Amino acid sequence: MAQVYFHCSNTQGALIDRCGTVVDDPAEARDHAAGVVRSLISAASLEDWRGWVLHVSDDLGDEIFVMPFTFALGKPH
Repeated sequence: MAQVYFHCSNTQGALIDRCGTVVDDPAEARDHAAGVVRSLISAASLEDWRGWVLHVSDDLGDEIFVMPFTFALGKPH
């Protein structure tokens, strides 16, 4: 088990995850990351999430992987 943090950023700023989440393995971290992205883009907001990226890091601050929000948004037509 590991404490993992899910920070979101774009060119204008960042949303910092100060609490983190305990995950058992990388697959669980990936699934949680996808849930974070989906919950943010589905919330009522005027935010354009296309330029946002979710950064997943461990308790030492080392980045494990990134997930662009566009994976959930798809490409514009």
